[in-house]
Amino acid sequence: MAITNPVASAGSEHHPRPRSRSWWRPRRLSVVGELTGTLFFAASLTPSLIPRSALMQGVLSGICLAIGYALGVFLSWLWRYLELRSPTARLRRPLHVAVALGCAVVAAYALWSARPWQDALRQIMAMRPTEPLYLPTLLVGALVTFVVLLLAGRLFQRLAHWFMRRARALLPRRVAIIVGVACALLLFATVINGVLLRFALHVTDDVFRQADAFIPPDEPAPALDSMTGSQASLIPWENLGRTGRDYIAATPSAADIEAATSRSAQAPIRVYVGLPAAQSAAERAQLALKELQRVGGFSRSALVVITPTGTGWVDPGAIESVEYLYGGDIASVAMQYSYLSSPLSLMIEPDYGEEAAKALFNAIYSYWKTLPPESRPKLYLHGLSLGAKNSERSVNVWELLGDPIQGALWSGPPFLTTHWRALTAARNAGSPAWLPEFGDGSVVRFMNQFGSPVPAGAPWGPFRIVYLQYASDAITFFNPSDAWREPEWMASPRGPDVLPTLRWYPVISMFQFALDMMLADTTPMGYGHVFAPSHYVDAWLLVTGIADHSPQTLQELKQLLDARRLQSKHAD
Repeated sequence: MAITNPVASAGSEHHPRPRSRSWWRPRRLSVVGELTGTLFFAASLTPSLIPRSALMQGVLSGICLAIGYALGVFLSWLWRYLELRSPTARLRRPLHVAVALGCAVVAAYALWSARPWQDALRQIMAMRPTEPLYLPTLLVGALVTFVVLLLAGRLFQRLAHWFMRRARALLPRRVAIIVGVACALLLFATVINGVLLRFALHVTDDVFRQADAFIPPDEPAPALDSMTGSQASLIPWENLGRTGRDYIAATPSAADIEAATSRSAQAPIRVYVGLPAAQSAAERAQLALKELQRVGGFSRSALVVITPTGTGWVDPGAIESVEYLYGGDIASVAMQYSYLSSPLSLMIEPDYGEEAAKALFNAIYSYWKTLPPESRPKLYLHGLSLGAKNSERSVNVWELLGDPIQGALWSGPPFLTTHWRALTAARNAGSPAWLPEFGDGSVVRFMNQFGSPVPAGAPWGPFRIVYLQYASDAITFFNPSDAWREPEWMASPRGPDVLPTLRWYPVISMFQFALDMMLADTTPMGYGHVFAPSHYVDAWLLVTGIADHSPQTLQELKQLLDARRLQSKHAD
């Protein structure tokens, strides 16, 4: 009689044990993931700093839904990994139904409130209400985004499991899990950063480069020899780039300034050097200096060294306002360093352009300080957005102590701007982060669309710095730490262009503010990252100390420049 092994026999009589479900191999949507994903989705619909279109809101909500779902999946796996007690089989179904109903109620309330939330923010900025198809478009965008990210997550899980199974041949199980996940992360990072991102940057740079080189047939080179790009210029018209040609072509005439100020004037001098003009930043800076000397820029009463935005764009309202205040007796010089937009450059290469800004300032300043102090122009710096950050870095304050320049106007400084962050952190007690007061205001002043908190009669020192910023500008106030810490600018009282009902949510708010940063240029003039010429007039008055214009003339000038900016924006 054969003796059978009971253990073996029992094993042969049972079906193979089903493979346990793991967090890296989900077979269906996680209940905990549905709950956390719904909460993230609902929080993403709340308003932030910048009004969002239905499509952009849908993409944001889809991303937040996917992140919340992934977090729930991980927490569910961690619960099982720690072998904590789970609900019994009898309780699971009622619990699942309760979670589903709760998610439906939360999502329905958030969707019902989405349009009123957005319309409240649009009302602050005098924008039109949301369109009737806002919610359907939002839902489609969110669903598509979530599905794409979910499939990407599933692909990552399969890769991690594939690496893990091969590592199991050599390593203990838990070490193999770590190795598998690490290898999948490395592969994803390599593909995204090394292939997809590089390809996208190459295509974007090529597109911007071609757009920058395009010369419309109705845009001829200047006829006056005193203008950059003319036949007598050291810089050919085609080497100015699109933004440079626009900048030079928009130079106001003496008649324009006389009509606006009711006093005699002259045409201001503008010099611009595009990227194609020379190979290196140092060569372009020397070319800018020689061109400025050729056109007589150092014989004017004032000279502004401008660091443009990432694309090379110079805000017309920023330079026109000071040109009109000086009656045209002013020169300005700018040098292109990139084709990419400021938000793109800021997120990918935040230090890009610093070399060019330093090269231009050093070239101009080195020559300027050799001139007799009584006859040389007053020297100012200006930069907008990424240009403000690079302009600030172009100056070594210690090297200027012996022969300081007169001042600087930096508008919309990005959150990575070094001195701006230090000054904001060291602000006077009780002053808000969105409009700080620093010291006695004799060196640095902050201002927004309603002016500066420093009294108008407060004395200035010999060197004046003004930061022009709006509380609704996410390019200025975004910070990666918003993911885990409520930003200081949300404390009461809040800025005049920020909703009182705005709330901070961990992780979600950081993604909201990141999207706000990308949309900051889409707001009406005077909000977000779109600075009104009238506010530039007030800012330049603080920087320059000009006081020979009547209040009526200043008011008319502000209205003229604002109307012109609105007209050009509608034309675009």
